[in-house]
Amino acid sequence: MAEKRLDQILACLKRTGQVKVTDLSRLLNCSEVTIRSDLKKLEERGLAKRIHGGAVKGNDLLTVPFASGNIEKNKEEKRRIARQAYEYIDDQDTIILDDASVNYYLAQRIREDSSKTLIVITNSLVCAGMLADVDHVELFLVGGQIGGKLPASMGDVAVNTLANFRANKAFISAHGINFSAGVTSIGSPRLQVKKAILKASNQVYLLVDSSKFGGGYILVVCPLSRITRIITDTGIRKEDWNQAKEQKVLIDVV
Repeated sequence: MAEKRLDQILACLKRTGQVKVTDLSRLLNCSEVTIRSDLKKLEERGLAKRIHGGAVKGNDLLTVPFASGNIEKNKEEKRRIARQAYEYIDDQDTIILDDASVNYYLAQRIREDSSKTLIVITNSLVCAGMLADVDHVELFLVGGQIGGKLPASMGDVAVNTLANFRANKAFISAHGINFSAGVTSIGSPRLQVKKAILKASNQVYLLVDSSKFGGGYILVVCPLSRITRIITDTGIRKEDWNQAKEQKVLIDVV
């Protein structure tokens, strides 16, 4: 209910550019205290800026325009997966976020919680925009040719840049999980970046929705033995769960 209310407030902000606490309280049939708390959450995510009596659109120009399409698809599942992934991040960690849409929500969670001071490396312009002005994050944006539905750097420049980093943990997604082949991808530019992320990271967390399990494959990113833990949603089939267990892959279902 709370997330639905936040979405309604965001929709009002997109339409009008500014909202008032009193108006939202009447519109959404809740207290002004609740609305102020909601506006604080949106400000922490970089999606709004609070002013006296209300809020205006956030200054996060890199993230707000892309909060649709892939990011909006299965967003509740992605939000749950991201929040579970955040539990594996420790204070003072150096982490890598790839250009997966689920990492938009992980970046949101990082932004919200100032109790963990982190170094974040990412090739995602969306994640970088979310974290660019966050005091508890030291941010490194990987350079390279920009492409993809969610703009991100890729190609030789990105791969060579990643070779200079070392991270405690990486959080990536994939096109699919094939229990014979491993983690799979459909695009060579992204494949090379993911492989570079693997080389740069001690632990690798795979964040995927349940539809990614099974099926064929084109390109292999890595064997499942390279994955520290898979985090997925409750739609996972029992046979996929059992195969993951058989291969001794740790898996969280949220």
